[in-house]
Amino acid sequence: MIRFGSRCIGPESAPVVIAEMSGNHNQSLDRALEIVDAAADAGADAIKLQTYLPETMTLDVAGPGFTIDDPKSLWYNRKLFDLYREAHTPWEWHAPIIERAKARGMEWLSTPFDASAVKFLEQFDPPAYKIASFELTDLALIECAARTGRPLILSTGMGTVAEIDQAVRAARSAGARDIVLLKCTSTYPASPGNSNVATVPHMRDLFGTQVGLSDHTAGIGVAVAAVALGATVVEKHFTLRRSDGGVDSAFSLEPQELRMLVEETRRAWQGLGRIAYGASEAERPSLQFRRSIYVSKDVRAGERYTESNVRVVRPGFGLEPRHLSLVLGRRAAADAKEGTPLTWDLVE
Repeated sequence: MIRFGSRCIGPESAPVVIAEMSGNHNQSLDRALEIVDAAADAGADAIKLQTYLPETMTLDVAGPGFTIDDPKSLWYNRKLFDLYREAHTPWEWHAPIIERAKARGMEWLSTPFDASAVKFLEQFDPPAYKIASFELTDLALIECAARTGRPLILSTGMGTVAEIDQAVRAARSAGARDIVLLKCTSTYPASPGNSNVATVPHMRDLFGTQVGLSDHTAGIGVAVAAVALGATVVEKHFTLRRSDGGVDSAFSLEPQELRMLVEETRRAWQGLGRIAYGASEAERPSLQFRRSIYVSKDVRAGERYTESNVRVVRPGFGLEPRHLSLVLGRRAAADAKEGTPLTWDLVE
């Protein structure tokens, strides 16, 4: 079990649902605070920010690699520097956003993208740090965050087994005791078909960590499936209205969808239960509706039981159906009226 502020991360607790604000504030602090309120109203456990400056992410140049040239991308033809300038959360906004989250009873965390962001965030006593998939191979950043002693949540999009292992080893060697890996598909949006949430239990067993899901698909089905497979954290991008636009709006949930995510992932977790056979306490009253052997026509003592005077019917107060072949052809030990549950006392 991992302590995440006032919440717990682990199979004994409902999955922690993190609402990722990212750039959906659209450069408005008022909107950012409204997003926090909407996430709290929907029942999310935490709001997540991203902490960087455009100049700490990339260079202010154009050309190959610095301009997105994939026509299928949501950000086709955008310069990376301009994109990060539009999406970043101004550092002076962090304090009011964090205070609003606390006031609403939510936890908060952020993704730092370099050591300066970790140093900045430390003043707010974060309950954890999140490392983004694209920084999974930045071992220096992982070690920097790990040295704080706080829990680390590492997204693993595109990560090979070797790369994930290197990241986990780097975190542990730098002092991280509590690590959560997030299965992630680094396409925006992602499709259910390439989400591969069957990896969740394999990753948990392979690395000995808690495992969750960073989900970029539309809807909530993939997240529910991941929880059914043991995911203990679910992270989804969140906005007020996709129609408002913004860098991440196309693959972000709206408030009612986030509420459904919270409710259905908790139901999935509750449904996991434990390995169990036989009637539970709640099911015991239903045992009477099983089939059993009943007298279906009045019989007198000494009369043989046949298919014309005994039948297998509901309810279940007579002999079990498996005894029918032993009963047929034997004689009645006493008179029995139609509707009498057959017991061995009534069989010679």
